Amino acid sequence: MDHPKKERTFVIIKPDGIQRTLIGEIIRRYERTGLKLVALKMVIPDEKTVVKHYTVDPNWIRIVGEKSIVSYEKKGLVAPFKNPEDCGRAVLERLKKYMTSGPVIVMVWQGNKAVGIVRKLTGGTEPLTSDVGTIRGDFTIDSYDMSDLDDRAIRNLIHASGNVLEAEKEISIWFEKEEIQKYNLVQEKIIYDVNVDGIRE
Repeated sequence: MDHPKKERTFVIIKPDGIQRTLIGEIIRRYERTGLKLVALKMVIPDEKTVVKHYTVDPNWIRIVGEKSIVSYEKKGLVAPFKNPEDCGRAVLERLKKYMTSGPVIVMVWQGNKAVGIVRKLTGGTEPLTSDVGTIRGDFTIDSYDMSDLDDRAIRNLIHASGNVLEAEKEISIWFEKEEIQKYNLVQEKIIYDVNVDGIRE
């Protein structure tokens, strides 16, 4: 079993994050926790890659559709689709258009509890309801209501893996093994070493 410090997660800075010139701010937020950036590149995704990415879980379309329908009902609204699969497919179509509209930055971050830490820093899927202090809560004001009205994907700056298995699958879609770097950071001595020594002269 790998040491917890080897846990990896996958992040995409989406087209709106690039256009809002938030690349440095987003990377800075993750980097300051002590996580290590082990892979990074800028790409313009094609539709095939976007579909592969969002359907790494074969149940994703149904699950997203169910969540969307529940969200409409909570707001006292009628969902545009009664069937979760139809709703999920509509969400995927919006995402394909959104994610292929321009360059994105794809990244792999490594460190103890990397998946959970990145998700906590990123904030909830809907920026409107994301906590203050999270990236989405601080830097965007989009909402499901507005994205539905405009028939588009919600502009929430970032994608972050939901769990370790999902991260592994997503990383393999976007990166070759040799693109992921193995190196030491000086700060890892303080974060992970059992004995804190060698600090004093």
